[in-house]
Amino acid sequence: MYRSNAMRKLIVPLSVLAVLLTLPAAAQALSGPEILQAVDAKLQPGDLELYRKLINIEPDGTKKEYTYWFLRKDKDKIVTLFLAPASDNGRATLRLGENMWLFIPNVGKPIRITSLQSVVGGVFNNADIMRLDYHVEYDVAELAEEGGQHLLSLKAKTNQVAYDKLKMWVEKKDLMPLRVECYSATGLLIKTLYFKDVKDLGDGVVGPTVIETDSPLYKGYRSVMVSAKLKKRAIPDEVFTINYLPRVKDLR
Repeated sequence: MYRSNAMRKLIVPLSVLAVLLTLPAAAQALSGPEILQAVDAKLQPGDLELYRKLINIEPDGTKKEYTYWFLRKDKDKIVTLFLAPASDNGRATLRLGENMWLFIPNVGKPIRITSLQSVVGGVFNNADIMRLDYHVEYDVAELAEEGGQHLLSLKAKTNQVAYDKLKMWVEKKDLMPLRVECYSATGLLIKTLYFKDVKDLGDGVVGPTVIETDSPLYKGYRSVMVSAKLKKRAIPDEVFTINYLPRVKDLR
């Protein structure tokens, strides 16, 4: 069948396109940093407020629950305001980068706290409760595949971070985090975080609403963090200062 010169020119690029379409994985594979930033967007997308319930569970089944309001701005500013139990109502914490403070009503000015301490006890420490984005504190040292999932090996950017190394398993199809193992500089497993119950957190943000943790260092103890009522919100810089902590409750 006769083909014009114009048609002959068209056939070649179409053939090339057909070949290229058979290689989408190679052409469109995400890098480790891109996967990590996608995970962060599922967990804490930008400036926001949300509510969390934290439950500490002891080996005998005893539970203690805390409810707090969580505010975040930029990549390194976090404030929490505790609402329950009544004995903790009005307590507030501030995180600016790796620096943290605790305000207790009727005690005086805020006091410095550390990332490895915990203002609520249990397995979650202050760095977990006021967590910055993973890509802010960690570099991707290696990207691999395990069990059909992405496996990211992360290394802390500084020695001020709570955990020196992390191993993170991420679902390939939707880039949801599944599990994170947290290690010390000596390779000791400190705790494991499990991300569960993916649904709308609020404001159209879909991600894990439950984070559970356990630790070989605290056998039989577990802690659970449940997030809800997320709203994207522009928050003034002055809120994220030591002097503002006594007034955080006025923002609700």
